[in-house]
Amino acid sequence: MPLIAFAYASFAAGLLAGFGGVAWMAIALGAAGAVAALLRRNARLGGLALILAGGALIGLTSARPHQGRQLQGDATQSNRTLAAMQGRASRSVDQLFGTDAPMARALLIADQHRIPPEMRDRYAKAGMVHMLSISGLHVAIVAGVVILLLQAARIPRNAAALLGVAVTAFYVAVIGAPAPAVRSAVMLAMVAASRATQRPTSQWAGLAAGAFVPLVAPATMLDLGYQLSVAGIAGLIASGAFAKRIVAKRLEGWQLRIAKELLTSVVATIVTAPLIAWYFGRISIIAPLANLAAGPVISILQPTLFLALAFAPITPVAHFFADAAHPMLVLFDAIASAAAAIPGASITVIPSIVTVTAGAGAIVAFVAACISRFPGQKIVVCAGCLVVVAWAPAIPVPHGGGFEMHVLDVGQGDAILVRTDRGRWIVFDAGRIWKSGDAGRSTIIPYIMQRGGDVEAFILSHAHADHVGGAGSLIRALRPHEFWDAAFAQGSGVYAETLEAATESGVGWRRVHADDTLRVDAVRIRFLAPDSAWTASLSDPNEASTIALIEYGATKFLMTGDAERAEEGWLLNHAYGDLKADVLKVGHHGSSTSTTESFLAAVAPSLAVISVGADNLYGHPSADVLASLARAGARTMRTDLDGTIVIRSDGRHITYEANGETWDISRR
Repeated sequence: MPLIAFAYASFAAGLLAGFGGVAWMAIALGAAGAVAALLRRNARLGGLALILAGGALIGLTSARPHQGRQLQGDATQSNRTLAAMQGRASRSVDQLFGTDAPMARALLIADQHRIPPEMRDRYAKAGMVHMLSISGLHVAIVAGVVILLLQAARIPRNAAALLGVAVTAFYVAVIGAPAPAVRSAVMLAMVAASRATQRPTSQWAGLAAGAFVPLVAPATMLDLGYQLSVAGIAGLIASGAFAKRIVAKRLEGWQLRIAKELLTSVVATIVTAPLIAWYFGRISIIAPLANLAAGPVISILQPTLFLALAFAPITPVAHFFADAAHPMLVLFDAIASAAAAIPGASITVIPSIVTVTAGAGAIVAFVAACISRFPGQKIVVCAGCLVVVAWAPAIPVPHGGGFEMHVLDVGQGDAILVRTDRGRWIVFDAGRIWKSGDAGRSTIIPYIMQRGGDVEAFILSHAHADHVGGAGSLIRALRPHEFWDAAFAQGSGVYAETLEAATESGVGWRRVHADDTLRVDAVRIRFLAPDSAWTASLSDPNEASTIALIEYGATKFLMTGDAERAEEGWLLNHAYGDLKADVLKVGHHGSSTSTTESFLAAVAPSLAVISVGADNLYGHPSADVLASLARAGARTMRTDLDGTIVIRSDGRHITYEANGETWDISRR
């Protein structure tokens, strides 16, 4: 493996350590490596040690408040043209593909915001979630088809390869130059240049050069699509080396071809397993077979989607290719659905930072063993890391202290997790339920278990299915000490099942009354509504939402459930002086039936967060509500655009982050 690949691996490890809050560990390892390099007079080892420490420092610096905003601001200024091109491509995809647009956007322009959580969960079960993120696979397929068409037009091979790279580069620019696509385009360019000059180049060097983006934008290292792209190509290179050394000597013909395809799928599944486990809380067992079945489909589907986008200015031709892509999109999704539906297709895991780090070490050793002529030492290292993975659940996970509010992206629903200064959790609502799962099982439980800590209380705002859908799974798995509920029963049958789950699990149930107080560590929660006299005449559960004011030090956070105008009016009359808050969880997903001007004036938030699903059927959030929030001087964050939002407080200052960027707000 060339030095550039080792340098990239060291830099990536340092960045991840810096972003993960364990920069000290990488710096200590770097210092130890530097000392060892001096003693052994090994300049290569010393350079890698310094790169590791430098990456950690860059990651630590980039994770600080304001830094992420500055990086993003600089990137925006320098990429306005790319953003405009991506916007035009996005509009073309929406016009061409109709109901297929969410999937087409993911596969064509790397936009997964419109993919429903239940679909992501289904693809994670099937081990195909990496195919929803545009990566080297997708770009390589497009490039291959372009080169094939050029060669069919009798253009010389080398010229066709260079033109193919140029077309691919233009496509990558049109879709906004996402990091995985940039990596693939650079690798393709290196391969084309290598062939044109007849100078062989290491695949590992190509991977390292193509993965350079974090040198410019360090936060790219946190992007799941980028991580899957790099890990997947590493697995592809490793499987190719293993197949050439072992499999090719024993098989031939169609047997060799099938064996290579299956080996590639198996190795790619193993290499990406720690990432899938960390982000989705599961490991797919069926993945090799599912990917083997889906591979031919995506090989035809991807160029068809590309041709539809390429011919967007010629509407009839573009619609022809878009219509041709529809049955393949249906088949592609059917493969994922069938694979996910197989009993035991995936296993649920509860990863922590320790298990994922050890798992990553095992994967690195596994890849090294695949490409090594003498794999013995690598296999021992891999086995040692797997031992750590097995025993790590017994190791307590420390909490950095302070208050945290995690507004999870669960689509059209609410799931908000409050973490106390001692690492315990209070859960507000549990998201949606669907035919094959719920947000509790697919999102909330893995999210909490990754970070550790007991669930002290579950607080239900009201009984609609988009808030109580995952509550039963959450209660059975995490057994909160208390279940707080407004006891307004009208809403959904899921509510009755949640009460049964609480009874079966021995979880204490408490009815919310105005002026009740819940204290967990240094966090104080005051319930402002509903009032039993107020709810007696109601028929809409939204108007009986639990309203809670969370206090940590001098900072305040107002939770409103799906409260609408009438309940807001009741609050203004009965709890006006208690409504002022730094952060407002906007009521009813930003509906026009909530968040009145007078209510906003009483709350005067600096930050407003809206939990809402992308392209939902209700038109949430309302443009009028967004305008009202802007007039009130509140910065608005939305889960449909920003994904999961994490808000932190030390009792005086508040910071919030999303998409790898961090900001702070000033208290009023």
